[in-house]
Amino acid sequence: MSVPISVVIAHHSGYGHTARQAAAVAAGVDSVPGARADLRDVATLDTELWEALESAEAIIFGSPTYLGSTSAVFQQFAEASGRVWAEQGWQGKLAAGFTNSAGLNGNKDNALLSMAVLAAQHGMNWVSLGLLPGWLYTSTGSTEDLNRLGGFVGAMAQSASDLSAEQAPGDSDLRTARHLGQRVARTALQFVHGRAAASLAVTA
Repeated sequence: MSVPISVVIAHHSGYGHTARQAAAVAAGVDSVPGARADLRDVATLDTELWEALESAEAIIFGSPTYLGSTSAVFQQFAEASGRVWAEQGWQGKLAAGFTNSAGLNGNKDNALLSMAVLAAQHGMNWVSLGLLPGWLYTSTGSTEDLNRLGGFVGAMAQSASDLSAEQAPGDSDLRTARHLGQRVARTALQFVHGRAAASLAVTA
């Protein structure tokens, strides 16, 4: 395939921590030959954003978890996608999600599940994190394990409230985000090749 498929990372970051997580997701996408990451800040709802989302093979949603939910800025983007929903413009695309909060738990699952519901209403196919839980899953676990926060729906990160975006999230959480980007990119490539094969079978 000569033209790389596009994987858009549609995210909002309030203080820079989730933006750092988004960059790690993008690095994971870009590490897969045949895929290209496109970082988009959903705080700007312009034509370029909607066009990028329309042409993407997969969309990875990202938001900080504030008070147990996605940020108001991300929710504004979700609601603005209603016109796309009406035309089912994202039907069949892949979707995934990531989130960050100051608390170790912080009800991050609730934010991820709201992204999954958004994707489902758009007729998208959700890609999970695909990792066993790390750290406290076994007595020999380490805070350096992948998926140390034990998420399944998407990639989770934690950034202590008194640390800057240059200091947090930590390496484990960033590597987990990178894994998510790789997983989505590889799955998207499988989808593209599968559709091509199916098309050839129909015309044969």
